[in-house]
Amino acid sequence: MALVQLEPRPQRKPPWLRVKMPAGETYFELKRLVREHQLHTVCEEAMCPNIGECWNQRSATFMLLGETCTRSCGFCAVHTGRPQPIDEDEPERVADAIATLNLRYAVITSVNRDDVLNGGSHIFAATIRAVRRRLPDCHVEVLIPDFKGNWEALAEVVEARPDVLNHNLESIARLYDRVRPQAKYERSLELIARTKQLDPSMTTKSGIMVGLGEEMDELLDTLRDLHRSQCDLVTIGQYLRPSPKHLPVVRYYPPEDFDELKRQGEAMGFAHVASGPLVRSSYHAADQASAAQEKGRS
Repeated sequence: MALVQLEPRPQRKPPWLRVKMPAGETYFELKRLVREHQLHTVCEEAMCPNIGECWNQRSATFMLLGETCTRSCGFCAVHTGRPQPIDEDEPERVADAIATLNLRYAVITSVNRDDVLNGGSHIFAATIRAVRRRLPDCHVEVLIPDFKGNWEALAEVVEARPDVLNHNLESIARLYDRVRPQAKYERSLELIARTKQLDPSMTTKSGIMVGLGEEMDELLDTLRDLHRSQCDLVTIGQYLRPSPKHLPVVRYYPPEDFDELKRQGEAMGFAHVASGPLVRSSYHAADQASAAQEKGRS
């Protein structure tokens, strides 16, 4: 008789990870605006726990290139499958929404589009330029995929001059086959390094999740790899399992562990480290970039 290996019972979320249900007039106004402009946000697609707080502060992360991703990362709630053709009018609609909201800081990301050679880099570039035309004082941060190592696609985005270029490393090297099976740890580090080669003045950023089975010394090695790749800003947050189909949470890190990671990262020389249980790539992104600028001037 074959034995069936059962997964251990899920751990209960600790109190520091509990958040209120999203509500508020501004939250629902932004939700309506996203629907009217036929836009996608990573806040909704990735089931971000901070959606209520961020949307009520008129801060949202817009997701380009549709709502279907060509990759199947073990942590991500975004739908995987065959995407629709790229919508060439999307940059103007995103810029319209950002202008309507009168944002001072906009974060723009996308699904992976491995079905096209440039990974949709031209849509990133067009969106940056459209936002600049509509709202010249708005700062733009892009959170880009790895474009499968197409460095011409990276150059196209860098040439459009975002204020911050973000590419998440997500996890430690040992876990990459499980966490990001269609990505490469070294390729993601190379993307950040190449960004600085293309434009040494551009602020670079990356993010790491914890709780997937990594050890503290592996996290510190990963931070050192990012620093050697000339990454300026780092975010570190707790992985939360979107559904039973996704990778299980191995451990919930207490707040003091995040404090220690922040201390160690700052000691390595990063311009700014945002580290906490609910920290995500675009959480308080404007504050992170501003803190880095202040440190650069000091």
